[in-house]
Amino acid sequence: MVQKRKGNNFLIKWLVLIGDLLLMNAIFFLVSYWMRDHLDPVFSEKKDEAFLLLNACYFFSVYFVPIKLSERTLYIEEIVKRASSFVLLHLVLYVSGLFLFSFHIQSIDFVAVFYLVFFILFNLWRIVARKSLKAYRSAGRNFQRVVIVGAGKNGLELYDELTHQEFFGYKVIGVFDDNPEIAAILPLYKGTISEVGEFCLKNEVDELYCTLPSSQDDKISRLLSFSEKNMIRFYIVPEFYRYLKKKLILGNIEHLPVIALRDEPLQYWYNRLIKRMSDIVFSFVILLTVFPFIWLILAILIKISSPGPVFFKQLRTGLYGKEFYCYKFRSMSMNGDADEKQAEKNDSRKTRIGEFMRRTNLDEFPQFFNVLKGDMSVVGPRPHMLKHTEMYSHLIDKYMVRHLVKPGITGWAQVTGYRGEIKDVIYMEERIKRDVWYIENYSLLLDAKIVVRTIINMFYGDENAY
Repeated sequence: MVQKRKGNNFLIKWLVLIGDLLLMNAIFFLVSYWMRDHLDPVFSEKKDEAFLLLNACYFFSVYFVPIKLSERTLYIEEIVKRASSFVLLHLVLYVSGLFLFSFHIQSIDFVAVFYLVFFILFNLWRIVARKSLKAYRSAGRNFQRVVIVGAGKNGLELYDELTHQEFFGYKVIGVFDDNPEIAAILPLYKGTISEVGEFCLKNEVDELYCTLPSSQDDKISRLLSFSEKNMIRFYIVPEFYRYLKKKLILGNIEHLPVIALRDEPLQYWYNRLIKRMSDIVFSFVILLTVFPFIWLILAILIKISSPGPVFFKQLRTGLYGKEFYCYKFRSMSMNGDADEKQAEKNDSRKTRIGEFMRRTNLDEFPQFFNVLKGDMSVVGPRPHMLKHTEMYSHLIDKYMVRHLVKPGITGWAQVTGYRGEIKDVIYMEERIKRDVWYIENYSLLLDAKIVVRTIINMFYGDENAY
């Protein structure tokens, strides 16, 4: 039996865990000292118990939101998402514990300050930890020794990926294929497939990537059996990668593996519940505070600018292709082309106040009523006219995918430069790509980011808003 090298990913997790605890406890004592004159007496007397509860909640939280900074591919957005989820869970557990152990409500002042500081510094710490690990791997440490079996198109693409992305922490030490001519283009070619086993044992290989076609199932089975017996992690790069190059999701129906085209966070009930609750709260706040003033002023200006109603409604395509009436402040004079012709840059139908409303997104405010009704969300793909849905569903393959979630008042495509007039199919394709990306990467944090960028665009303007 081969003696395997011990990786240090386990050590990395422990170092991050210790860093988490040091940071959290340092913030606890610093905030306690800073607020010493304002702390509730009961909280001050039980500070030791509060300290122990804080650390106990950490271990519960890290169980449900484990440390994953040592993964080979991990982006800052995912780090922030996981760190924020961790802090939120810790907050819920800690506050529940404070009430359970009869801490006075005034201790919430301390909790609010502590978690504000903890949220900011914890996210920064996790990002710094990841960047440090990335630099460590780029220096040639903490790597996995890898061999690739099969030097076809998939094998060569995998070789390029693993050898050009040093921070992944992979080191390709051999490529094997039954075609010896591969040696002329691959300096790491080490021999035929029958020689894989001996090479792996001599060089303490950690991972074996098989890119052989399914027609060579006997060779694949032998490689799999060898890897299992010698504690080498075995991975298969499927043939269909040649025509389906995207992140896929592997699931199971009993023992049968099933591959999904995309992961959709909003397929899970708890994400839909969180999004719906945030939509309702945000819409109520807008409709009870800002909207009455906007409505009063714009209603007068709209009536002065041209005859007709204050509000405009139009059938749009919503969730799963269901039609609904989308509300807006009327920004154009009454015309018969509203359902056929989209707004253009110098559209003569626009009123003077309408030009301003469209540029600042003020015409969209009535859609918060659509959100309360459940037809729309605050953030999501923008709902299109029925004519556009009919047209582009035949021209763009993924067009209807955008209707797997509720349409939004604002969206990822809109804040990344793809809003306004649709001048050609290529422009719409780029918008659809961003809509699908949003569906696959939804998070409450991403929604907040889109809302903030939308507000900024309202004040600074958008050249495509007309």
